[in-house]
Amino acid sequence: MSASGSSSSAGLAPHEALAAAIVASIRSAIANGELPTELSNSPAINNIVLERPKNREHGDYATSIALALAKPTGKSPRSVAEIVQRGLEGNAEIERIEIAGPGFINITLAKASQGAVVHTILNEKEKYGRSGILSGTRVNLEFISANPTGPLHLGHTRWAAVGDALASVLAAGGAEVTREFYINDRGTQMDLFGASLRAAALGQARPEDGYQGDYINDLAKLIVAQHPDYLTLDEAQGIPAFREAGYSLQLQQQKDVLNNFGTHFDIWFSERSLHSGDALSKALHTLKSQGHVYESEGATWLRTTDFGDDKDRVLVKSGGELTYFSSDTAYYLDKRARGFDICIYMLGADHHGYVGRLKATAACAGDDPEYNIHVLIGQLVKIIEGGQELKLSKRAGTIITLEELVEKVGVDAARYTLIRYPVDTPMVLDIDLLKKRTNDNPVFYVQYAHARISAVLRNAVELGLKYGSALYKPELLTHDRERELLGGLAEYPRVVSSAAELRQPHRIARYIEELATLYHGFYNDCRVLPMGDEPASDIHSTRATLCEATRQVIHNGLTLLGVNAPERM
Repeated sequence: MSASGSSSSAGLAPHEALAAAIVASIRSAIANGELPTELSNSPAINNIVLERPKNREHGDYATSIALALAKPTGKSPRSVAEIVQRGLEGNAEIERIEIAGPGFINITLAKASQGAVVHTILNEKEKYGRSGILSGTRVNLEFISANPTGPLHLGHTRWAAVGDALASVLAAGGAEVTREFYINDRGTQMDLFGASLRAAALGQARPEDGYQGDYINDLAKLIVAQHPDYLTLDEAQGIPAFREAGYSLQLQQQKDVLNNFGTHFDIWFSERSLHSGDALSKALHTLKSQGHVYESEGATWLRTTDFGDDKDRVLVKSGGELTYFSSDTAYYLDKRARGFDICIYMLGADHHGYVGRLKATAACAGDDPEYNIHVLIGQLVKIIEGGQELKLSKRAGTIITLEELVEKVGVDAARYTLIRYPVDTPMVLDIDLLKKRTNDNPVFYVQYAHARISAVLRNAVELGLKYGSALYKPELLTHDRERELLGGLAEYPRVVSSAAELRQPHRIARYIEELATLYHGFYNDCRVLPMGDEPASDIHSTRATLCEATRQVIHNGLTLLGVNAPERM
């Protein structure tokens, strides 16, 4: 994490204040000649990495900064560590500093310092964990982008959950995020869709390469009910008529299903709009001005091999027909023209080939392909029920739909489970597990922790136990379970920042699972409420306040994932 040279801890999380104190110690050593002045511009100083030791005996935080600075100073890592240690001595927020191994610095925070995170959480509430690391950055996040020719299936479902969560995480990092759905409403698949609907309405065999599921029959009946005259149209008129009516109905069905799933888009962008306006001609002009467009064999090409693509790409065929690649190119440049700094594409497992060509397109347009464009590839999802993989959908005739998954396990279980795994790894979704109300079910485990804390705080009110920042005394929290929980709470802002920077919302899910475990351990070993006739004391109020802060952080994490935080279960 980065920190300035200021040693002030006002308004900072414990790890931020500690990083700032370490920076101040190093700069003081540079000023008094203990460390060379050349270190002043070292990137390591402004990127103090603090880790949470797995062994609690090693303190609250550990840093390897001395190892990073040893070579440029000409000193041993341990000597550098000792210099940093001397600079930190007398810091009221630090209880103990130890040097381990070749030069690792282990730091234990003072009880009041570590406990101060509770005040921060209760003061910031829903804003706790948010940062400005992406402030001033406009992000276009495109995900799902399905054809409007059928129900959203399991692959779309993964992106519906992960994409929405990623947008929230990026916004928590300070970015201005636009969720965008690219409607693939042009091309031969749309005509096959129309032909399939017309055939179903007329009781005829559908095209061999057309659309099959039962939903086609359902759509055809709706269209005929709204437009009975379509049955009398010949093929040339009937196919486009059924196509457009079916397009409207199917797109609305997708919107309704996504709305029920808690995924909402700011923009629904039609591929057709690229061809009806001047987006394509503008894109071609931009690419030509950069010098990467050429003519060959009567076709117009983009020289993407200049930037690592495996072959050049055709923009306009020799007969004048525009390629799909020309649409992709125009779409990217349209996003940039709309003022987006970063364009994130979330694509399926069969789209690996798009990564190179999209990045090459950005480079051909004069952009930085490592900054302006990011492509995330999501791997496949399998559904297991009763020990068997489910492959067939009642409605779509192919793989399971988003709507069917929600009917089986509910929105929260579906969203949480799909988000908690890295998208670049295949995953198995066990229906039977997600229906269980046990700790084996990750979403139940986390939601139960939130509900359990809510119950504790309701009981506190019934007992007349008061709690809150004004009654919180962190110096009383001396139990290892209390310190572990405080340390976990302090980690949340860093987890959110890393999830935003790395585009990995699964980090939020894994964090709140770990936090739930820390809370359950605390609850079992540290009695929160007075028993029997025992009078309420400061330790009870302080522990109840710690409970309130923990509930807030779990709530914040679940909210980022678009999952409910129930107060009763």
